[in-house]
Amino acid sequence: MNYNEALEYIHSVSNFFCKPGLERIAQLCEKLGNPQDKLKFVHVAGTNGKGSFCSMLASVLNEAGYKTGLYTSPYIIDFCERICVNGTMIPRDELAEITAYVKDFADEMQDKPTEFELITAVAFEYFSRVKCDIVVLECGLGGRYDATNIIKNSVLSVITGISIDHTSFLGSTITEIAGEKAGIIKNGIPCLWCGKDGQAYSVIKENCNKLNSVLHTVDRSSLDVKSYDLKKTVFDFDGIKDITISLLGTYQPHNAVNVICAVDLLNNNGFAISREELLRGLYKTIWPARFELLCDNPVVIADGAHNPEGIENAVVSIKKYFGETKINIVTGVMMDKDFEYIADVLISVAECVYCITPDNPRALTASEYKLVFDKKGIKAIECKNVEDAVLKAMEDSAQKGIPMVALGSLYMYGEVAKEVQKFSKMAKIVEN
Repeated sequence: MNYNEALEYIHSVSNFFCKPGLERIAQLCEKLGNPQDKLKFVHVAGTNGKGSFCSMLASVLNEAGYKTGLYTSPYIIDFCERICVNGTMIPRDELAEITAYVKDFADEMQDKPTEFELITAVAFEYFSRVKCDIVVLECGLGGRYDATNIIKNSVLSVITGISIDHTSFLGSTITEIAGEKAGIIKNGIPCLWCGKDGQAYSVIKENCNKLNSVLHTVDRSSLDVKSYDLKKTVFDFDGIKDITISLLGTYQPHNAVNVICAVDLLNNNGFAISREELLRGLYKTIWPARFELLCDNPVVIADGAHNPEGIENAVVSIKKYFGETKINIVTGVMMDKDFEYIADVLISVAECVYCITPDNPRALTASEYKLVFDKKGIKAIECKNVEDAVLKAMEDSAQKGIPMVALGSLYMYGEVAKEVQKFSKMAKIVEN
């Protein structure tokens, strides 16, 4: 089995995006010899901020000398991004070899594993083979019945925050969703709550009490952001001065503070991470498609915000960086999202909205999304695809001297980045 064959197999194993229950992943991992039981984990759930938190914490642990696995989803450009050790993606030949190895066991199962369950088993096997000291493990969806929740050896459970999302799978209320996320809390293992919602906190606290898990919260009262620009963010927190991160977005200092609190808890539980290693790890973190600057002239930002809370955070960042300047927006949305509310949030910063149909069976069509903005009195253009939208939006932004922001889906990031690069090269040729 080569790399392409491995991907073809992974994407073909199940027609189900999500099937409740841990029985399949438990059976598969048992056949593999339970590689996850040979590892230690920081287990991370939450509606938004999981990926940024995981990437920052993994970077810090790597700087501190720990062989650190990182498991995240979805991938942005390369499938191997999902499984990394010390910042390096799993080699394609190893992904292929391990997938073939796991396939033999999966094929024996009467109730076949889902795609995510298979990938999770591959990740456990890889992290075990390379003998990771610690794995930063991001939940795929929810927590209680997420395939990652088969693990036993958590050293810390983290819930970054909770808002309404994936209601068809997790429930339609904050308390229902919080109950699912709280499913990652383990008996006697500390839990860090990074969110703000009081109802969610109550659910998480109740679960911690039942499981003798000490609940810690993040106190951001000492957070003082000193400067934002399109190259870096500088802030003070809890007596630490001039913490510098290269990740942009007004929400990233909050994510970094969550990591600082997590590191304190890890240091209290047998880890040794110095202040210098913490600061280096935060600064070195690279995490694409989270308010990422793709081009300087015109300014082009890509952000993976795709649910109401994420869009709200993106708009706060847009206003912080660009003030009263209206921007061009390239966006698409899934029909199961609250797209009316998302549009209401976006129109506060929109000069023009370039609507696309995301490559997903759950997508709202570009023509339907255009009508939403039309009814709200905002100029919107139906575009054939990402290439068409980026070309039109960047041309207009270049002429008017205004920024362009692409958001609504992590899955369109690769296409957006490619088209932005193409436009920039064409512009330079014309200039010369």
